Amino acid sequence: MAGKGIRGLNDAMKGLNLSANAVGSIFTRSMATAASIPPITTTLKSSSSKISPEPWTPVSTVPVTIHAFPTLAPRSLESYSTKHLYLPLRRDLLHLAVIYEADATRQGTASVKTRWEVAGSHRKIYPQKGTGRARAGTRQSPIRRGGGVIHGPTPRDFATHLNRKVYDVAWRTALSYRYRRGELLVCEDGMDLTLPRDFRVLLEGGFVADELASSYRRKWVEQILLANQWGRADGRTLFVTGSRRPALFDCMEDAGMHGRCLEVSDVDVKDLLEEGRVVVERSALREMLENHQSDLVSKIFINGVTRSGPPIGEPLVS
Repeated sequence: MAGKGIRGLNDAMKGLNLSANAVGSIFTRSMATAASIPPITTTLKSSSSKISPEPWTPVSTVPVTIHAFPTLAPRSLESYSTKHLYLPLRRDLLHLAVIYEADATRQGTASVKTRWEVAGSHRKIYPQKGTGRARAGTRQSPIRRGGGVIHGPTPRDFATHLNRKVYDVAWRTALSYRYRRGELLVCEDGMDLTLPRDFRVLLEGGFVADELASSYRRKWVEQILLANQWGRADGRTLFVTGSRRPALFDCMEDAGMHGRCLEVSDVDVKDLLEEGRVVVERSALREMLENHQSDLVSKIFINGVTRSGPPIGEPLVS
C-alpha cells in the first residue's frame, strides 16, 4: 500500500509538470516567492532592488556656511576638519561629559552639628548611680532633643574626575552631532538684534515703561524666531556669542520660552544638547574648537616643532 501510494504521488507530480509545460509560464514562480520582498531584506548586490545612495563620508574637511544674522543670508563658505565637526556619535562620551559637568556644579554645602559642636556645657547631667533613672551623659547627646546629629552631612566636594582628552572629544562630538543633523548654524561676528529706531528713541528718552518695553521686545523677537522656525514650537534655540550682546540677550530673556543666550565661556556639553538647534558666532565656534582639541595637539617636540591641531575655519568662498 505504501509503494502504491508513492507511485500515485509520483504520477501526480509528473502530470502536474506536464500541465505546467503545456500552459506556459503559470508555474514559473512558487507561492513562496510570489510576494514582493521589502527593500530592508534585500542586499545591495540584488539587481531587482533599488540601491540607496551611499552615505556621504568626507575625507578630511566639511563645508560650513557663514550666515548673516538674523536674515540668514549666506556670506561665505569655510572648511572645517572632520576631526572637529564630523565625529561619529558616541553616546557614552556624551554621558560621561554631562555627568562630569553636573557633579562639578553640585554645591555640597549641607552641614549639621555633631555632639561636640552643639553649644552648652559638656558635663554629665546627673550622677551615674543613685538617682533611680537611666544613665545619661551630656545634654549634647544625640538621643536628646537639641543634641547633636549622628552621621549627618558635612560640607564636601562632589566633583568627579574625567580625562581632559575624553572631555574634549565629547565637546566636539556634541558639535558634530548638531552639524550632521543640520542644527548648527554659524553666523557672522557681532550677532545682535536691531530694534526699530522709533522704539529705541522712546526707550532712551524714558518714555516707555519697563513692562511695556519687555512686552515689545518679546513680540519683536517672537516674530523673528517664527520666521526662521526657531521658536518653542520648533524645539527652542540656543544662541552662543563671544560676549554679551545687549539687545539679543534682553530680548531672549523676555522670550525665555523660545530659547536662551549664553556667552561662549558659559557653554558646556549639556547646553549644546538641550535645545533644538545651536546658532553660534563664527569666533565663538573657533574658540570652542581651539579650547577643546587637546587630543589633537601634541606637546612633544619633534625636530624642534610640536604637532598642532587641524586648521580651523579655512575660507573656501567669500
